Amino acid sequence: MSTTDKQLRVGMVGYAFMGAAHSQAWRTVNRVYDLPARARMALICGRDTGKVADAADRLGWEAYTTDWRDLISRDDIDVVDVCTPGDSHAEIALAALAAGKHVLCEKPLANTVAEARAMAAAAATAQAAGVRSMCGFNYRRVPAVTMMRQLVAEGRLGVIRHVRATYLQDWIVDPQFPLVWRLQRDRAGSGALGDIGAHIIDLTQFVTGQLITGVSAVTETFVKERPLPAGSSGLAATVDGAGSADGNGSAPATGPVTVDDAAVFVARLGGGALATYEATRFATGRKNALRVEINGSLGSVVFDLERLNELEFYDATRPTTEQGFTRILVTEGDHPYMSAWWPPGHIIGYEHSFTHQMRDFIEAVATGADPAPSFADALQVQLVLEAVTRSADLGSSWTEVEPALATVAA
Repeated sequence: MSTTDKQLRVGMVGYAFMGAAHSQAWRTVNRVYDLPARARMALICGRDTGKVADAADRLGWEAYTTDWRDLISRDDIDVVDVCTPGDSHAEIALAALAAGKHVLCEKPLANTVAEARAMAAAAATAQAAGVRSMCGFNYRRVPAVTMMRQLVAEGRLGVIRHVRATYLQDWIVDPQFPLVWRLQRDRAGSGALGDIGAHIIDLTQFVTGQLITGVSAVTETFVKERPLPAGSSGLAATVDGAGSADGNGSAPATGPVTVDDAAVFVARLGGGALATYEATRFATGRKNALRVEINGSLGSVVFDLERLNELEFYDATRPTTEQGFTRILVTEGDHPYMSAWWPPGHIIGYEHSFTHQMRDFIEAVATGADPAPSFADALQVQLVLEAVTRSADLGSSWTEVEPALATVAA
């Protein structure tokens, strides 16, 4: 428990999947780590009064509101945590930064490069006034991933030659799955590419310390029309006016899927490595299968989210008679983030990555440090997403990724 009396009064916008994950982390972080400030779960925001009131009670927030502008205008809020769909990230984050609030924003940072550019520029301006911001790529905070980065940084893999990254899900394989917001470009920005592809883009760049400089991509939408969700009779107007039902109403209204179902691309990293990426929500049987393999001149390392407490490490400098992939159980007290948890061998889970994220954010804000990934880092991921989309639209042509720093400066 933190021994400090300093509080960071948090207001969170959104209460669904990510809102629940963030709430669990805000509830837990000061009970696990000794930090220079204590997070206070002051206010949660959502549009539906009944649902947000229930969420406040269930998730542990002191109060609730239905207007995010009210949340931002309050003097008793220090941090704004943005857990909404991507179409509102820019508006909320920009207003919060302008009001002098520290901001934690879920990934991807925005729906477009223009929005991300504006957010990164606003964050840079706010930083000069002591206001901090961070984008929530939680997989960076899995202890095994952070250790993976350390192995690369220490030169244990030598020169990085290959990167292979996949993120496979199957939750929309059924063509009768409804047209939820994640399948609409105006709400989500993109499909599998932005939703899960953004994670493996950020993760591989974080681990290798190298940025993607160019891509050649293909994308596909396998199911192009889906039933509108129950109770969403007005949704047809929000999906380009499309949607159909027979005159008797016996067939459900439908609307077009306006995002990708899958994205596959090859890439070049700044250090010369070749990389392949696959993000799909049509890998039947795969629920949340994220896997990254890094091959270097002196060794290789593999991370699999379904075994998130482990790494596979191959050390080519060992004698030939001793070579082979070694399983490392990342649960020791001197492994990243693990000192506050359980005895060696006692594993942790997905939710702990969010607790670690809040730990790092609180420490940065309380000490005046710059948290990572910054909005500029998240802008760079957005630029990769945009390059992948352009490449696919141009028939897989090689497409350079615009440098993020030049974009922020502009």
